[in-house]
Amino acid sequence: MSETLQPTASSSTTTSDADLLAQTVTAVRTAGVALRERFGEVVRYETREELMHALAVNDDAALDVLRPRLAELRPEAGWVEDELDGGALPAGEWWVVDPAEGNVNHLHALPEWAVTATLVRENQPVLTVVHLPLTGETYTALTGAGAHLDGRPLRVSGTADLGLSIVATSQARPDEDEKVVRRVGSSITAMLFDALVVRTAVPATLHLVNVAAGRTDAFWQFAGARADLLPGALLVTEAGGRISDAEGRPWTPQSDSFLATAPGIHAQAVATLSR
Repeated sequence: MSETLQPTASSSTTTSDADLLAQTVTAVRTAGVALRERFGEVVRYETREELMHALAVNDDAALDVLRPRLAELRPEAGWVEDELDGGALPAGEWWVVDPAEGNVNHLHALPEWAVTATLVRENQPVLTVVHLPLTGETYTALTGAGAHLDGRPLRVSGTADLGLSIVATSQARPDEDEKVVRRVGSSITAMLFDALVVRTAVPATLHLVNVAAGRTDAFWQFAGARADLLPGALLVTEAGGRISDAEGRPWTPQSDSFLATAPGIHAQAVATLSR
C-alpha cells in the first residue's frame, strides 16, 4: 500500500465543483475497469509479505489509471493514497483516494469492493465518488447539492426506533490495538441487544453508502482512517443523516470513533455505544 503526501496550494482553476465531480466520476469509473478485469480468481498467499504484495498490485493497477486523471483535474492538489492513514491534512486541496476499497475482498473473489476518490478542501470533503465496478453503481455527493446514486437522489432512513433498525460496523484495520479490539467487541454485543440486526464486514464505505441510501440505519467504527470514512461521511450528510463520534460529539478525521445514523435513532445509538 502506498502513501504520497505532497505540499499543496488551493487550485486556481475556474472549473466548478459540479463539473469537477462529473470529471471525477469518469476517472473513477475508468479505474474501476482495471480492477474489474483483475477480479474473479482467489489470489493465494502464504505469508503476510505475499498478502501485502498482492494488495499493492491491485492498488497500483487502479492508481495507474486514476492518479494521472485526477492530477490533471487538480494539478496543485496533494495526494493521500494510504487507506490506513488518518488525522488532519495540511491546508489546501487534497485528493483522498482508495484505489481498491475492500481490497482483501477483491483478492478473495468476494464482491464487496469499490474505487473511491474524495476532494478535501481545507480539511472539509467537497465532493466524493464511490464506484462499484461489479454492479456499475456510482454514488456521488457534492457539498450542498445532495447525494446521488447514478443521478437519483439518496435519502437516509426515516426510522425512529433502534430496535427496528439494521446497523453495521467494520474492522478499522489489521493488527489493531487490543483496547480498540475489545471496544469493538463490546459495542457489537451492546448493539445485539438493542438493534434488530447487526452486520459486521469490511469495507466501511459500502456500509456507509447503504446508510445514505436508507437501506441500513446506522454504522459505527472505532479508530478508522480518512479514506474509508470521508466518502461515506459526505454521502450520509448530504443524504440527510447524522455524523458524529460514538459519544455524539462532532466527528473529525482526528476522532477515535465514528458514527453515522438516520437522524431519528442517533441519540439511541450513542446511548448504546456509550454503555
